[in-house]
Order: sequence, then structure tokens, then C-alpha cells
Amino acid sequence: MRRGVTKILFLTTIAAATNIPTRPELVAGTDLSKQTSDIEGWSLENSPIETPDLGAQFATSIPGEDKAASSSLTFYEDLASDSVEKLLSKDAQGYICILRKGDVPQSKSLDVFPVRVGSRAPSYSTGTEPAKFKVSFSISDLPTLDAPVPAAAAG
Repeated sequence: MRRGVTKILFLTTIAAATNIPTRPELVAGTDLSKQTSDIEGWSLENSPIETPDLGAQFATSIPGEDKAASSSLTFYEDLASDSVEKLLSKDAQGYICILRKGDVPQSKSLDVFPVRVGSRAPSYSTGTEPAKFKVSFSISDLPTLDAPVPAAAAG
């Protein structure tokens, strides 16, 4: 992730079956970048299938099913607003869009994760640090990775 460049958005809807948002859908999303203090997961993992045979001592494997890593975002609490908490309440569904290289139209750096919020909990600490809360997500369908960022509106 690139501080000051990477964008994290939450979209409530994407019309295309490819899960690639249009520019208006992207603009309608909520930019979570400035409130985000930490990010975990947001990748695919493969569970290989062991394929040992009696003819060799080396146990080979083949690619098995893909699954999403446990994924979460940690946010700074805002004393004046609870808009992120309301947006990402338990069972909320939508899409986390990560623009790895920022909002650069046609850059193939957009990852889109269909999600459902599994939990939201405060991160308690007695240390000298800002108040935070962590939102854990279940990735509910196959993510779209390395998609092109939609073109900017002509103006």
C-alpha cells in the first residue's frame, strides 16, 4: 500500500456482473482512506491438494480451491461522527474497492471484494495511541483483481 496514494472505498452497489464499478458508482462510494489506520488480508489464498504416489518419496501437490484470507480494516474513531460505524454495521453488504495506485483511470490496479461485515468492535488499549475500531469482513464472492480503474468523466 502506498500512503497518500492508495484509496479504499466502500460501495453499496455495482451493477456489472464483473464487479467492476462504473465511474459514477465509484464516485458514489464512501472513501475510507483517511480514517483507515490498518489493513489486513484482502488477498486470495490457495489450498493445495496433496498428490502423493507410491513411486516417489516426494509428496507432490496440485492447486486446490481458492479462498479469501481473513480480511479487516481498522479505523480511527471520530469524536464528532459515527458515519463509518453506521455504514459498516454488522451484516452490512457491499464492495470494498482498493485502488492500489490511486485513482488513475485505466490503471489495472483496482481490486474489488464483495463483502459482508462480520463484526465491528472497539480496539481497547491503555497505551498512548488514538482510539480505534476494527471491522472484520467476510468476502462473499470471488473478488475481481487487477481491474482497470474506470475512466474519468469527460468534462
